[in-house]
Amino acid sequence: MPRRRRRPGSCGRGCRRRCGSASGGRCCTARPAGPPRSEAPVQPRPRRCWRSPWRCGRSIASSSRPASCRTSTGSRWRWLIAWSSNILRLPRPPRPLLAPHPAVPWAGCSGTALPARTRLSPAVRSWLGSNKHPLLWPKGTEGLHPDGSGETLPCSWSWSVLNIYNYGYLTWEWTSSLRGYSYPLIFASMYKALQLLAKDNVQLLIWVPRLAQAVLAAFADVKLYSLVQHLENSETAKFVFFCQLCSWFTWYSCTRTLTNTMETILSIFALSYYPIKGSKMGNSCKYLALVALAIVIRPTAVILWIPLVFSHFLQEQRKTDLILYNCIPVGLVTVGTSLIIDRVFFGEWVLVQLNFLKFNVLQNLGTFYGSHPWHWYFTQGLPVVLGPHLPFFIHGCALAPRRFHVLLLAVIWTVLVYSTLSHKEFRFIYPVLPFCMIFCGYSLKYLKAWKKTAASFLLLSNLVPALYTGLVHQRGTLDVMSHIQQLCNHSQQSQAFVFILMPCHSTPFYSHVHCPLKMRFLQCPPDLSGNASYIDEADVFYSNPLGWLNKEFYNDTLLPSHLILFNVLEKEISSFLALWDYEKTATVFHTHVPQGRVGSHISIYRRKTEINYP
Repeated sequence: MPRRRRRPGSCGRGCRRRCGSASGGRCCTARPAGPPRSEAPVQPRPRRCWRSPWRCGRSIASSSRPASCRTSTGSRWRWLIAWSSNILRLPRPPRPLLAPHPAVPWAGCSGTALPARTRLSPAVRSWLGSNKHPLLWPKGTEGLHPDGSGETLPCSWSWSVLNIYNYGYLTWEWTSSLRGYSYPLIFASMYKALQLLAKDNVQLLIWVPRLAQAVLAAFADVKLYSLVQHLENSETAKFVFFCQLCSWFTWYSCTRTLTNTMETILSIFALSYYPIKGSKMGNSCKYLALVALAIVIRPTAVILWIPLVFSHFLQEQRKTDLILYNCIPVGLVTVGTSLIIDRVFFGEWVLVQLNFLKFNVLQNLGTFYGSHPWHWYFTQGLPVVLGPHLPFFIHGCALAPRRFHVLLLAVIWTVLVYSTLSHKEFRFIYPVLPFCMIFCGYSLKYLKAWKKTAASFLLLSNLVPALYTGLVHQRGTLDVMSHIQQLCNHSQQSQAFVFILMPCHSTPFYSHVHCPLKMRFLQCPPDLSGNASYIDEADVFYSNPLGWLNKEFYNDTLLPSHLILFNVLEKEISSFLALWDYEKTATVFHTHVPQGRVGSHISIYRRKTEINYP
């Protein structure tokens, strides 16, 4: 049955007023005649009338209020009733479709090269030019990310070569079933492919995971740009994109193979399909699948998405369908896949996500690796991660549209929940950073005359810490691996023994060596048996370094051929080094800010024997 055409000026929704000349004499809620929807030209977005619940034809650029939009004093009570009924019952008129936007810029946190056909505005080109070689960015150190070296790559390396070269190392987290194999399986597949192609040299094994992580981060940044462009406009999207690219912490973290990095990437992808009010890209199945994948990789991702999923559930009209046809199938598929993968590698059925949450949240055993006061994320963590963006984030929170308040709620909720845990690290709140960049982009957009000044400030103030932390700060633990790798080419490799006398997990270990070299480092696994008097090997060593070495290496046949240690330890064990004829062969810079057990330089000692090691 054909739809009946409405008379001009009658919306059929109880509208009894006309908005005068501003809308051509038609009812405010009536859709104006024009070209077909798909060919509608870009129109200025209408602004709500001064006191009217209906839309007038006044554009945003107009500064005067149409006289016919004003209400008299005697009719204000009638207007209030009409306004309330309009808000509660009547849907807003559809927004005009925007014209197809130009190609989305291809750049990640590192500013990848752009395709030849991509056309960008000069402003975007200048922003991307500031982030020039992110894919070639050194992984740096784990100074801001303690224990990050042993989180993914060593496990991937050990799995990929376990039945081939019969060497590798798994940390206590894998032997205790606290981490799953789903994420390392990605990098293990890369290692295996390189081996099958006979291209598994050290440089490719080091760079391929970083390149893969950088490409994923680049796609995530593009998704963030597209989301804001779809919800708002190109101008807002450019400012959000600029803030994301300028963030020093994004530069520092986006190419690292940390589970937090993948959690952040998947959260951005999931947000692009999240049904935010006004979005036509919302897809419950897609965003729930990405959230479930993020939880599989890092179970604490559930903290960030609790308020978002709950908000979606409240605004969803078909709640039963959402649970039966989206949540349950997605959960069964992702958890089932994770269970099968872990069953293959662990040899038994293990739900690592539950073990992870039990260890870190319920039992709070992460305090074994240090604790901080409850306010640490508010006074240090979030201000450091945001850096120069902090004032723009606060300003943007007051300007952002109401539909983005759920994102702000997710940020506050995540920081509050993490604040209840004693063990805190900067990387734990990395997934909220892209959410914060949306508010920073709104702040830049509304600065008007100060836009260029603010953008220049953000670029320059983030450039210095990004370059320093990415190229200089605490890089020694990676540079020293090139010295160790030289032993792989020695004819007496089988007799070499490298002992790393540094805080546990300071180096990436076998993933940066690629040979069956005998190596050892100080262990620091927590006690899972509840022994209150337990002290790990690293703490025992640092309590009495000289006594521990004399007791451990009581026979010269047990002595390592090489010792790797921070310079702060040299004086304490100098007598041991002199007794067993160790000589310093190299010194590697590490940091300008030594602290505690971490020194400014790393020293490499070689024992004088009849074998001339490099």
